[in-house]
Amino acid sequence: MKPLVGDVFYARACDHELLEKGESGGAVSALLKFALESGNVDVVLGVRKGADIYDAIPTLITDPAEISETSGSLHFGTLLLSKLFTRYLGKAEDIMIAAALKGCDMMGVYELAKRGEIRLENILMVGLNCGGTITAETGRVMISRKFGVDPDSVTKERISKGNFIIETPAGEFSESMDELEEENMGRRSNCRRCKLKIPRQADLACGEWGVIGTDATFVEVCSPKGAELLEQAIAADVVDTLPPVPKGLEIRKKAEQSMLNLSDSWREKDFRALGEGKSRLKQMVDETSRCIKCYTCIEVCPALQMTNPSNFTVDALGKIPPSFAFHMLRYSLVADSCVNCGQCEELCPVDIPNALFMHAMAVELQEAYGYEAGIDLSNPRVSPLEIFPREKKQKKSGKQ
Repeated sequence: MKPLVGDVFYARACDHELLEKGESGGAVSALLKFALESGNVDVVLGVRKGADIYDAIPTLITDPAEISETSGSLHFGTLLLSKLFTRYLGKAEDIMIAAALKGCDMMGVYELAKRGEIRLENILMVGLNCGGTITAETGRVMISRKFGVDPDSVTKERISKGNFIIETPAGEFSESMDELEEENMGRRSNCRRCKLKIPRQADLACGEWGVIGTDATFVEVCSPKGAELLEQAIAADVVDTLPPVPKGLEIRKKAEQSMLNLSDSWREKDFRALGEGKSRLKQMVDETSRCIKCYTCIEVCPALQMTNPSNFTVDALGKIPPSFAFHMLRYSLVADSCVNCGQCEELCPVDIPNALFMHAMAVELQEAYGYEAGIDLSNPRVSPLEIFPREKKQKKSGKQ
């Protein structure tokens, strides 16, 4: 059967090592390995475990035998991969790259592509279903307090059916994700608010939601490029495929909708706590007053290419903390392109809730203008920075 865009499959690796080591039947690892072996790509960008399960490291692979190093879940890996394409991979202009990308990675790639910072045609994107990630610090605290387990003894972790599950030499332990998050020991706040759980902007969207009765990956074909790769991999006996059972399709749909509903609840809760108008502004001014002007929030943003500090000179040189105008300049420059990746908040050395402030503003602009960053390659029909409709501007200025 020739895969077509829109088709869905259960897929599993034919390679025994990948089947055993990979998550959900190892299909993603098998497809990435095949893309490299077949010459479809020159290099694979992935994430591997470093010193332990709390240490996620981006890695470039040219040897297909090393693909198995990226197998397995790493929910404590909160990396954003999209900006690596511009920083280290020459914007994918002269090299073919395959990458396993979660939702925020995908949105960042799309925003960079709109700015001519990535050659999207040269990237084979394997999208990964993602319910969210947990910071290493939070993970260690959570495992110690809630599980009563030494964090260093954990050999593996996963999220399944609403539970966070860890494996140790002493056995397996499980806790409800809902309970963990109510105690602020679960996913990052931006992950809780995220509404891209299945990244269909990719060439293939892969995950375990909807898999019943077999150890396999649910694969959705999202582009001709993805269909071609899957067809070649099936013909080469790299992966086995089966049609998903009807109940599995229903479960996948319900799982995605349940996650989206939960995201709406967290958005309402987080944004309500910010208040409105002067109350929100005061909170933003107070929180940003801790800023030491390290420029990390600018450097890590996938949608903000103005990384030269001179572009943000709104105060006297060396003034710390900077005036609130410094932050308003950054917020305004990202207003129509924030993808809620959370990097600006997670990496802030003084714990300013940058992502919360930016996401709250971005969502209001999305609702006002009907445009959401990172979802497709279109640009806003009207820039969100045009606070007033064009007609009112003309009337106010006396122009017709």
